Amino acid sequence: MFESAAAPVDTAELRKARGAFFTPDAITRYITDWAIRSSTDTVLEPSAGDAAFLVQAVRRFQAHGSKAPVVDGVEIHEHSALVARRRVEEAGGSPNITVSDFFLIEPQARYSAVVGNPPYIRYQDFSGDSRTRSRAAALKAGVSLTALASSWAAFTVHSALFLKDGGRMGLVLPAELLSVNYAAAVRQFLFDRFRSVELVLFTERVFPEAEADVVLLLADGFNEGPTDHATIYQAQDAEALASLSGPLTWKPTDPSAKWTGLLVDSDAEEHLRALCAEGHFTSLDTWGDTTLGMVTGNNRYFALSPARVKELGLPRKDLVRLSPPGSSHLRGLELSTGAMTKLGQQGKSTWLFRPSDKPSPASQAYIDAGHLAGVDEAYKCRVRKPWYRVPLLKPADLLLTCMNADTPRLTTNMAGAHHLNSVHGVYLDGQHRELGRELLPSASLNSVTLLNAEMVGRSYGGGILKLEPREADVWAMPSPAHVQTCADQLRLIKPDVAKFLQRGDLPAAVKLVDSAVLVGSGIITESELDHVRDAHATLAGRRQARGRSGH
Repeated sequence: MFESAAAPVDTAELRKARGAFFTPDAITRYITDWAIRSSTDTVLEPSAGDAAFLVQAVRRFQAHGSKAPVVDGVEIHEHSALVARRRVEEAGGSPNITVSDFFLIEPQARYSAVVGNPPYIRYQDFSGDSRTRSRAAALKAGVSLTALASSWAAFTVHSALFLKDGGRMGLVLPAELLSVNYAAAVRQFLFDRFRSVELVLFTERVFPEAEADVVLLLADGFNEGPTDHATIYQAQDAEALASLSGPLTWKPTDPSAKWTGLLVDSDAEEHLRALCAEGHFTSLDTWGDTTLGMVTGNNRYFALSPARVKELGLPRKDLVRLSPPGSSHLRGLELSTGAMTKLGQQGKSTWLFRPSDKPSPASQAYIDAGHLAGVDEAYKCRVRKPWYRVPLLKPADLLLTCMNADTPRLTTNMAGAHHLNSVHGVYLDGQHRELGRELLPSASLNSVTLLNAEMVGRSYGGGILKLEPREADVWAMPSPAHVQTCADQLRLIKPDVAKFLQRGDLPAAVKLVDSAVLVGSGIITESELDHVRDAHATLAGRRQARGRSGH
């Protein structure tokens, strides 16, 4: 719910807690103009706030000849409901606004249109009875949501049940609709139940204070589905809604799967499918398993620089080699022992404090100091015995950066360092281990893999591309057989690829790899590759532009 004006007794903190933010008038006007088509329509705003959408609905009804149109709303916050009633009346409408938790209201299929902006409350803050009610409400529509679902997901499904057959739903939703796993059931529901699904995507952040990108969902013809496609429009920002580009028709093979590829040129997507079908490309999980890194509970305490180790007098037996927290040091092809030494000399934390069963006197003194400082009270420390022994994962074959400004990187772990949860570890299958450690980091720097990273990953604040292990599992990689075919050429260019990466020149490195893995191997033509490159530039450009506009 993104309200257009704050109540005087309200605060930004209270609004954020219930998922309420300001909505630009251009958006409320655009959605109500689309949804309300005659003076006989009925409209509901299920998260009314201060009636941003209902005021626009009154205006729209008046344009259709209604004198004192009745508009309905539901609002959980009593003061906002009072403000909403006053604003509707001032606009010339007759408000019928119920103060209640929307999930407590039994749906009645009597509205021509449902418009609004569901509250956006992340699953961490969306708990207890409210979560239980929301999941029960979604289940009435046959949609089973996981415990990880944020509030908007159930709200969207519950809102649809208030529509008459043939009704319309216009909502402002987090862009999570397109990408998160828990929204799979919502995506399937929309395609199954509506005759038409339209989406408006923005290239800039519309709600910077919400730290979330949004899309406009325009779903028409309730209970007249299914549909096999979505119609996609793009706008730079809210003011650009008056001159949308497009439309683009997008037909997913599986509506429940991520919709992050909906802006991908169909030719580029077809090339990706063909390369996989022909066995030249596969998913990363064919090579091995991707896992989360270790969680210490307090990196500042457990991750230590060599200088700090020396200062504390800690012996080698109570330390474990560690890839330092973060991933800025993992932008090349390998993490070598020499690189680890240099990182340590730069003050990076290349050691993990993990004392043996019988800690040395110096280690015991450090443990005692940690106890006095309350380190053992952190949740992860409190639930393990003893609190100061971090559960170890064996060193991974490859380290995978999970938060990326440009693209995810695979780095061979030549140093055999352990890794924290700031990166993922890839454990290669035995049959692919030698080849993968040597060549997969460089082979992965091709335009097809870069494009697919944008499709399977998700965009976070600041334009960062995040890749979780489940997403990494389906990330398109050159297949082991194809890497073996290109092995000699990859070995030949590997030193130059490494030099380009060291200079921060990713495009030059990708161009070299493309010549070896794609065009040079004859599996794709230069003109076909141009479609892939253009599609990658479009998706990455959108993500980075939204990041810039959020500051």
